[in-house]
Amino acid sequence: MKQLLILLGALAINHAMGGTIRGTVHAEGKPGTDDGDAGGKYDSRKYKFVERIDYSSFHDFVVYIDGPVNGAPVAPEKPLEVVTRRVAQQGAAFNPAVLPVEAGTKVEWPNNDDIFHNVFSDSPARQFDLGLYKGNPKEKAVLFDKPGRVDVFCSIHASMHCTVLVLENPYFAVSDNAGKFVITNVPAGTYQLKAWHDRLPAQVQEITVPAEGDVKINFTLGINNLPRY
Repeated sequence: MKQLLILLGALAINHAMGGTIRGTVHAEGKPGTDDGDAGGKYDSRKYKFVERIDYSSFHDFVVYIDGPVNGAPVAPEKPLEVVTRRVAQQGAAFNPAVLPVEAGTKVEWPNNDDIFHNVFSDSPARQFDLGLYKGNPKEKAVLFDKPGRVDVFCSIHASMHCTVLVLENPYFAVSDNAGKFVITNVPAGTYQLKAWHDRLPAQVQEITVPAEGDVKINFTLGINNLPRY
C-alpha cells in the first residue's frame, strides 16, 4: 500500500510538471482597405450603413497544440468521468460564442430566456437537433466525442450561432481581451501550435516546449497565403 501511494505521488508530481506556452494573438485586415482608399464612398447614402469588420476588436482566439502530445495519456474510448461544460442561451445569443473542449466532453445548453430556442448542428464532427425547449433539461446535453469544428445554430433566431471546437488534447487556451494566452503544464516536446479564429484562416507555428520554464510565441492572423483565382 505504501509503495502504491509513493508511485501515485510520483505520477502526480510528474503530471504537474511541464513547460508553459504564453504569447499573444491578434488579427489584422488587408492593406489598402481603409476609408481613404475607398474614395469616401462609405460616407455616401448608399454605403454609410454598411457594417465593416474591425479586425482590431476581434477576440475569442483559440490557441492549441494540434495532434497528440508527448507523454500525455491517450483518452479512453469511453472516459471514466465525463467533463461537462455549458453554453448558455440568453438574450437570443449563445454565451460563450466559442467553446474549445477536449474530445469526450459533454456540453449543456441551458435556455435562460422566456422564449423557445432550438439548438442544432449539421457539422460532420457532431450532428444533433435538440428541438424546441426552455430551461435546462438534462437530456439536452450533447457529448462531443470526435475532434473537429462544430457550428451550432438556433433554427428560430438568425443571429444565434456559436462554435464548439473539439480538440484532441487538453493543451489549449482562449485569448483574453488583450490577446494574451497561457497554456500550462505542457509535456516537453516539439509540437505544432495552432492559432484559430472562426472568421480567419488558422496559423500554425512549430514550437519546442522545455521540461520547465516558459516559451513565448506570437500570432498575427489575417487573410493571407490563400490561393488566388
